[in-house]
Amino acid sequence: MRELPVELYRAAQVRELDRIAIQERGIPGYTLMSRAGAAAFALLRERWPEASRIAVVCGGGNNAGDGYVVAQLARQAGLKVRILTLVDPAQLGGDAQTAWQDARAAEVPIAPFAPVELADADLLVDAILGTGLEREVSGRWREALAAMNDHSAEILALDIPTGLHADTGAILGTAIHAAVTITFIGLKSGLFTGQGPACCGVVRFVDLDVPPDIYPAIHPACWRYTGEDLPELLPRRSRSAHKGYFGHVLVIGGDHGMVGAARMAAEAAARCGAGLISIATRTAHAGWQAVMRPELMFHGVESAEQLEPLLDRATVIAIGPGLGRSEWGRAMLHAALACDKPLVVDADGLNLLAVEPGYRDSWILTPHPGEAARLLKMTAAEVEADRFTAVEDIALRYGGVTVLKGAGSLIASQIDGQVALCTNGNPGMASGGMGDVLTGVIAGLVAQGLPLFAAAKAGVYLHGRAGDQAARAGGERGLLATDLLPLLRQAVNP
Repeated sequence: MRELPVELYRAAQVRELDRIAIQERGIPGYTLMSRAGAAAFALLRERWPEASRIAVVCGGGNNAGDGYVVAQLARQAGLKVRILTLVDPAQLGGDAQTAWQDARAAEVPIAPFAPVELADADLLVDAILGTGLEREVSGRWREALAAMNDHSAEILALDIPTGLHADTGAILGTAIHAAVTITFIGLKSGLFTGQGPACCGVVRFVDLDVPPDIYPAIHPACWRYTGEDLPELLPRRSRSAHKGYFGHVLVIGGDHGMVGAARMAAEAAARCGAGLISIATRTAHAGWQAVMRPELMFHGVESAEQLEPLLDRATVIAIGPGLGRSEWGRAMLHAALACDKPLVVDADGLNLLAVEPGYRDSWILTPHPGEAARLLKMTAAEVEADRFTAVEDIALRYGGVTVLKGAGSLIASQIDGQVALCTNGNPGMASGGMGDVLTGVIAGLVAQGLPLFAAAKAGVYLHGRAGDQAARAGGERGLLATDLLPLLRQAVNP
């Protein structure tokens, strides 16, 4: 078992890699199936060494074949194992039929699936449906998944949890919630975004010893961003550096009652190393906020004319946190859009943009699914049904770079057509203000000279890493956005 690669593929692409290995490189399909089953059984013994009563639930096709191999190996190891079938094994074809015949020859008990058959199992193996699933799970299949999820034993999913769409990470009606998923040949993009992380648990990868030189034949759907280029993006600073080297962030926001959002964005930009930070906010907020954080420059701004001098001095503009949708917020956004500075647009900046759409190459939009839905004139459920299409559509319609926040945040660049995925972060970050902090992080990186796509990727990664560190220190529940601020400073100074 190897470290997770960064390349992510659609299901059809992995099937093509499988075809190349079999047809062009001469590796028998049953050899690959045997390797998959052996790797899964080795993981089973490593992860659950005390498990002795295994129920392997098999559907049809090669996913079931992998399950038959696992069951045969478990039987040979002296474990109490039984196969529960949702498809008559006699109807199987190809390599899956061979695996069934070998399991039967090894005298593995095989019976039609019934929930009662799970009763005494201390581990379940999901070998029901693989990556080819395109419609909702229903009928007795749905009932089987419900019975497995309701069981007290943990689940090992083979290749992908049944019911999860391999490309999008959407649940097709219902899905297995596995403790561990072992996936083969190529990582499927849906494992890491949307509902994928919740369904997969821990993801382990095995390439089944296919020749490594087959992979360049297939261009990945996207790449996981792991911060590998951070030392180059954020090198050690010159000993003669001064604040002018590191840019000036202008945060615009904080309408009446919402100044905290703008301040969190500004503090995040400062903690990530921007040289100067200004905040354009309502006059009523400016004075007392400056007392609480004197390193930030607060400016009371009530009109677009008052904003212009601040726009002129800025390196990058972050607009949206606490902006509101009043006439003041609209005036601030129109003024920001009229200048030629890079923008990071979030929150009500996005909601206003959805009403008056625009296009530019020099901005980063950071919607959550609800904001993305307004930008695309659809529902949040439709966005979540295919997050990859949604993020690419926003980048195509609005230009620049788009960050679609959520589990497995996606970053798409209309400038060069790339899509990246970041797996950092945790459910504790589902709290107010986290998006404002992310806006500030990204703006702070742009201020320091990072290109927009690089700043967006690195910003999402650093934000998630700080959130994960905060969760490890004190737990997920009760995690506050401001808990990330001191940890961001550590994250940008590795």
